[in-house]
This record gives sequence, C-alpha cells and structure tokens, in this order.
Amino acid sequence: MKLNPLVHQFFNQYLPHIKGVSPYTVRAYRDAFKLFLPFAAKYYGIKIRSLRTEHISSQLILSFLDDLQGERKNLPRTRNHRLAALKSFSKMIRFMHPDQRKLADTILNIPQKRYQKTLIGFLYHDEILKVFDTVDLRRKEGFRDYVLLHLLFDSGARASEIATLNLDYFNPQQNTLAILGKGDRFRLIELEKRTTQLLRLYIQKYRITPKPLYQHRLFVSQRGEELTRHGIYRICQKHLTKALSPKRLQNINPVHSFRHSRAMDLLYRGQAITDIKNRLGHDNLQSTMTYLQLDLNRRRHIQSGFIKYMQSVITNDPKIDELLQWEGKQDIMAWLDTL
Repeated sequence: MKLNPLVHQFFNQYLPHIKGVSPYTVRAYRDAFKLFLPFAAKYYGIKIRSLRTEHISSQLILSFLDDLQGERKNLPRTRNHRLAALKSFSKMIRFMHPDQRKLADTILNIPQKRYQKTLIGFLYHDEILKVFDTVDLRRKEGFRDYVLLHLLFDSGARASEIATLNLDYFNPQQNTLAILGKGDRFRLIELEKRTTQLLRLYIQKYRITPKPLYQHRLFVSQRGEELTRHGIYRICQKHLTKALSPKRLQNINPVHSFRHSRAMDLLYRGQAITDIKNRLGHDNLQSTMTYLQLDLNRRRHIQSGFIKYMQSVITNDPKIDELLQWEGKQDIMAWLDTL
C-alpha cells in the first residue's frame, strides 16, 4: 500500500475532522512529516511518491530520530515531539485501516527517549516589578506592552492564548477573561482589579485602530494587525533583558517565565493545586504537580508588597498618573500651536 494516500488522509480527514486537533498541532505534525518523508526516501534511495507502508520499519524510524539529534542537533524533547506525530499517524492507520495493524503496532511500540528536564525558570516578585518598570509608557507601544506584561503574569496564559484573545473574551464588569486553550477548550479566569482597569484603559484609549481583518483581536500590533505569539515573545525578551542580568536570563523563557511565576505565586498563597491546574489550563494534574517540587522559600515582605501592588487601582499609580499628566500637557501644547 502506498504511503502517499495515507498521509493525505491523515492531514485532510483524520486530524481536523475525526480528532479535531488545533491548527497548531496540524502544523507541528506537518513539520515532522516534512522531515520524515525525505529522510525515508533517501534511506531507501527512492522518490517520496514511491514510499510504501512496507518501507516503514522500527529501524527506519530509529535512524530518523537519531538523525534529528545527530545531524540537526535537536534536543531529546524535540525528538519525542516528532515521534509523537508518527505515533498519531499510526493510530489513524490502526483505526481506519485494520489490515495495516502490524505497521501501526511497529510505530506505537517505539519508546520515547528519556532526558533530564530543565529547571522551571520563574521570576521572583521583585524581579517582576523590575520588568514592569522597564516599560516606557510614553512610547507608542508602551501602554500596550505594560498591559500585556501584567496580563501574562495575572492570567498565567501561554503566548498563543494571549495572541488569540478577542475583545469579547474580556468582561470588565465581572473582572473575568475567557481564554481559548489547548484542544480548543475555553477556561474562565478572574483577573486582579488592577489588570482589569489596565485592560479597560488600553481598550478605550491606547489600542491602535486595527485593520478590518483583525478588529476583533484584543492586542494589535503597530501595523494594525493581530499581535502574534512571536511578537509577544520579542516584547517579553526585550523587557526581561533590561531588568535581569545575563546570568539570570540563562534559565528563563521570556514568555513562559510569567506563567511559571503565576503558578508559584498561587501556590505560595495557598491555592489548591486543582485551582492552579484549571487556571493554567493543564490537561492533567501531573503537569501542575511539577511546581510542588520547587523551593518555596520566598521573602514574605516582598510577596506582601506585590499582592498590594496587584490589587491596587491605577489612579494610585504614579507611573500612570505621570503618563496622563504628560499627555494632557502634550494636548494643550498642540492646541497652542494652532493659535
């Protein structure tokens, strides 16, 4: 049986319609097959269109995975992600083509590679305040970045989840935000009063008028388009680089550090592990349990001050007040110029 029709069936029918996976998963699996198919063809010295199910063997897949690490210098985690795509493919074969069950079992029996997990990089409360303070509110994108950083910490959301936020996901009256997470599942979280006020002010006064295609998005780029997860990554990286030392940045993921920091903050406040799981949108409790293994020795006076900061209103924020006063001054000066 030729492999080509099975691959088409996998991406056109199984993933979107039977499994109902997200576009992100489809793209990740697509990238895996764009690497695997040329490797398999080269392995046998044939063209890609000539590949058949009989060519798929455990030796071929193991050679492919070793090539990823040896030649492409991929980490074991990436290797496992590529293998996961092939295993999903094998499940489709087992489900839709029972006569090819032997092939499916061959792929499913290949174990994932164990590896040493890196430390979870999170920010301490005083470091988060330093990051917030690096934002220049007088720049065109300043207020948007300021609100974005606050929301990343408060919500604990992933970059992709923040990028796909729509205006109607935010309810300022109820202090809530709906987040569309993995598996196209929504979760509703309650925001700090400060975050709600910042979001409301951003929408009313500082959000750039978007192009028609992106008018529903909450965060908009300077070009009037939706702010992508890569754009969010660059914003976080810029401000973290200003606030932290190069040594401290080594184990910090620019976006995910806010997510980890929120989990640690909630854990330290005594929140139930199931509540943290629901806020972060974890698929299972095991992912959330990782945070229990980290050191919770924190400076209480810093946390206390940080909680007061997050619960404060923006009218008591000298930085925001200074911005509003500066804008007022600019308006009157512009008016005088017209006389």
